[in-house]
Amino acid sequence: MAFQQGLSGLNASSKGLDVVGNNIANSSTVGFKTSNAHFADVYAASLNGSAASQIGIGVMLSSVFQQFTQGNISSTNNPLDIAINGGGFFNVTRDGTLAYTRNGQFHTDLQGYIVNDQGYRLMGYPTSATGQIVPAQPTEIRIDTGNIAPRPTGSALGGDAQMVLNLDSSKDVPTTSPFNYQNPLTYTYSTAQTVYDTLGVEHHVTYYFVKTSTPGQWDLHATLDGANPEPMASLNFDTNGVLMTTMPLALPTTWPITTGAETPLGSGQPNWNIDFTGTSNFAGESTVNSQYQGGYAQGALSSVSVSSNGILLGNYSNGQSKQLAQIVLSTFPNMNGLVDAGNNLYYATAASGEGLIGAPETGARGMLRSLAVEESNVDLTAELVNMITLQRNYQANAQTIKTQDQIMQTLVNMR
Repeated sequence: MAFQQGLSGLNASSKGLDVVGNNIANSSTVGFKTSNAHFADVYAASLNGSAASQIGIGVMLSSVFQQFTQGNISSTNNPLDIAINGGGFFNVTRDGTLAYTRNGQFHTDLQGYIVNDQGYRLMGYPTSATGQIVPAQPTEIRIDTGNIAPRPTGSALGGDAQMVLNLDSSKDVPTTSPFNYQNPLTYTYSTAQTVYDTLGVEHHVTYYFVKTSTPGQWDLHATLDGANPEPMASLNFDTNGVLMTTMPLALPTTWPITTGAETPLGSGQPNWNIDFTGTSNFAGESTVNSQYQGGYAQGALSSVSVSSNGILLGNYSNGQSKQLAQIVLSTFPNMNGLVDAGNNLYYATAASGEGLIGAPETGARGMLRSLAVEESNVDLTAELVNMITLQRNYQANAQTIKTQDQIMQTLVNMR
């Protein structure tokens, strides 16, 4: 019996060393989770199912369990390197096969899909036509490298132009008249605002403010692209310097918004208003305190970034950002029921249960960190100690076989 016990001990120690060796070999593998070997004793059973003897017949490897503890997070220079800080797995797919991984080393392929080194595509929630996240069935994330379309000033999304100023009430009324935008002596103050048409062409509206002899009244004129002067309205202030004129004001309808083509674009007329709400008439320097218009020119994709909740943002050369997708994570009722398929990939099984999909930072799912990866959680010091222990176990089991052999030899030599 000692031969069998020693042999089982040698086998168990050898398999334990295999586990330790695998852990050490993957100590630098991104997203790797260390494994522990679990052993169980073995007893012979009688016909009625009870132990035939209280002396065991050896040991066996009962299972190998992975430890899904958090690994250290280290910084990288790739914005598509993504670390999970907390629970969950990335969802990746290739040829219809769904897999899961903690390795967040991603990049883009020729088609713009976000993939790992094995060509598995990262999954996430898509966006609507307006750039809103749609939390429906996750799809393969593809980065649209096309230019972001321009937005004209005054669009439904951008709204009217706005400007808040202070007009110096202590200024004198201009002595030269009538108003001539080319003559600074005919107006009191001027400022400009950049606007955009539907093709993203930049235009400049210049506002001219003329203080009148009527207390608290300023006449407003404007030009488009340094020409086409038009009167707009009068801004009236009360004795406290508060604007009383109803806002917003419509821009002149005679301005041709052109793009250098032979004919004006669309209707050729500006379709937005200007809102001066908040403008004051106090003694002090005339100045612009704030201004806004919701238009912008077209822009090329310059970079991508990932927020902690998995939102993939496209950053464009015109200063705009656009939501491209949202990365999803899956959690499992029993992570040790996952099948390790190699290449840092896992497959779900009946033992693990189905993946519970959701956005990062929801439920038990962790947060994401871009420009970073999760290192292996292998503790090299502990593994080296385990290796020494298993080596001693192997030597001791070999010694029991040697001792039993000596006993048997003694019996053979008896006369």
